[in-house]
Amino acid sequence: MAVLLLAEIVGGEISIDQTGKALTAVQKLGDVTLLCASADCSKAAAAASKLEGIKNILCADSPFLQNGLAEPTADLIVSLAADYEHIAAPATSNAKNILPRVAALLDSMVITDVTGIIDAETFERPIYAGNAIQTVKSSDAKKVVSIRTAGFDAALETGNASIESISASGNSNLSEWVEDKVQTSDRPELTSAEIVVSGGRGVGSEESFAIIETLADKLNAAVGASRAAVDSGYAPNDWQVGQTGKVVAPSLYIACGISGAIQHLAGMKDSKIIVAINKDEEAPIFQVADYGLVADLFDAVPELSDAL
Repeated sequence: MAVLLLAEIVGGEISIDQTGKALTAVQKLGDVTLLCASADCSKAAAAASKLEGIKNILCADSPFLQNGLAEPTADLIVSLAADYEHIAAPATSNAKNILPRVAALLDSMVITDVTGIIDAETFERPIYAGNAIQTVKSSDAKKVVSIRTAGFDAALETGNASIESISASGNSNLSEWVEDKVQTSDRPELTSAEIVVSGGRGVGSEESFAIIETLADKLNAAVGASRAAVDSGYAPNDWQVGQTGKVVAPSLYIACGISGAIQHLAGMKDSKIIVAINKDEEAPIFQVADYGLVADLFDAVPELSDAL
């Protein structure tokens, strides 16, 4: 069995975390070839070559592949598909844009958010906001899967894979990149942070969210938010954790003023240690928390920050 794994590349930089975790997941399927598709991808390919478990790396350098345009990237993957039984990628926004196109062109089903691989044809994925695990068996000649990376450890950076340059097909001109608006932050990236401090509707306002950020900065943590907090305007969209936000699995997750709706739990319940601070002792968040503090967050969170 052979696997083609699409590397996660944003702005010319490879995400070793996302790519490395997806690599760990798909290694049991067979020999893994990593595809780096971007303009000037040599730097990304060189960084990826250190990941343990890659047979070889294909570097497709083309201006048409810059900024993750889905159509030319999908065309490139399809042109390579004949040599692979499995086509995979980490379940990021890029892959959610690219893989359905690949699957359609190959007349295959796309199996999304895979959390477990049983064998070459059988995969596990969460459904009903993570309340059930669905086992999917595919009879397609080409299996197209996205990997929910939160539950996997990143591959070690002890490898030395060979890099092969390949030509990319032309642009279909179905779409064009206009601009990216990226917020810069000194904090860790939410999906790869070891510690996440999240606030919910109980924080009460955008101004009050500063106490969540202060605690996060003390812990060198990423800041998250529930959908209720985001919808209320307390926090930006890219902080949202949950079924319709980002899925995280840090070593420590601190939930402040979050009731624990199942949509939020779907995005963080795989965290290794969960701490909940909420004044409602009946809040569902306490059912999944390892440590629960029944207290007013406006008292507890500043005290915790001061103690740290």
